[in-house]
Amino acid sequence: MDKMMDSPWVLRIVALFLAFLLFFSVRTELSPKNKSILNEQTVVIRDVPVDVFYDDKNLIVTGIPKTVNVTIKGPTPLALKAQTSRDFSIFADLSKLLIGEHNVRLQYENISDKLQVTLDPATIKVNIEEKVTQEFRVDPELNTRLIEEGYILNSMSSNPATVYVTGAKSAIENISYVKATVTGEQGLREPFSQVAEVKVLDRDLNKLDVTIEPATVKVQVDIGAYSRELPVVLKEIGKAANSITVNQLTISPTKVRVYGKKSIIDALTAIPLEVDLSKITESKTYEFEVKLPEGVTKISDSKIKVKADITKVEQEKTTTTTTTTTTTPAPPPTPPPTSEESKTPSEDDTPPAEKTEDIDS
Repeated sequence: MDKMMDSPWVLRIVALFLAFLLFFSVRTELSPKNKSILNEQTVVIRDVPVDVFYDDKNLIVTGIPKTVNVTIKGPTPLALKAQTSRDFSIFADLSKLLIGEHNVRLQYENISDKLQVTLDPATIKVNIEEKVTQEFRVDPELNTRLIEEGYILNSMSSNPATVYVTGAKSAIENISYVKATVTGEQGLREPFSQVAEVKVLDRDLNKLDVTIEPATVKVQVDIGAYSRELPVVLKEIGKAANSITVNQLTISPTKVRVYGKKSIIDALTAIPLEVDLSKITESKTYEFEVKLPEGVTKISDSKIKVKADITKVEQEKTTTTTTTTTTTPAPPPTPPPTSEESKTPSEDDTPPAEKTEDIDS
């Protein structure tokens, strides 16, 4: 074997074989077919917007993706140019389609014919529906757990109170809620206003693909202390004077609004008003201050008017006058005159007159 390798003819044959092998290898690499393979490139262009052509004044189309991915394969200069310039467009032409569901193939333009284009997705399912516009009332909402204890949400209102919602007929028919949600920090206790976004939801609280005009509203939130209206109960204290009879006491107002923590206010049934009878001296209107029950922070009327109707009893002093009369007894009968006395008596013979005395006992 060593002698064979040392032979010059063997070495010449091996060298000739290697020369042929190298020749054909280089020729194959330089062939036009392989040159073409070396100059091709595949690029992926992501999130290319999709344009849609249809009667947008009267129709609504759903099912169109916002973007698609485009794969381009071809000569490297053309592929790289398309990738960097992105001057091509992807579109769906629905102008000749009727209302209903359709499978539509996406199209492209401004891409060289020398490039192989693949779209993902290439075919889409669209639904063409009638466009409907309807007016809806906006319901403002607030998480009541943000309100401080002892305060309540009195009311909320939005300006404007209604919005116009435009969308597919099926979407409009599925609207269950049109809400404007306001937020805030924990411990809300004062009224405030806030601009809130309007949301349109179905019965399962899913957001619907519709257009809202206006998209935002101003919400006015009225927060105040918790209160209830309770009757005023008259409670008499003290004692009226002996010379006074209280016929009737009338209070005004008969109801007041009290403020405080809900648990305390809800436990109350009435507000007592203490009326001191010793201070009532005549028929007129008095004012008595209301003593706040424990836990009540405020009351609508701190003083209550009490109209008193009384009668004064007067003690009559009766003076009894006793008159004692002393009567002089009548004179004894005069005997019949004698013959001598039958003559007319003289003035000297006339008896003396009687005397009367009144004594007040």
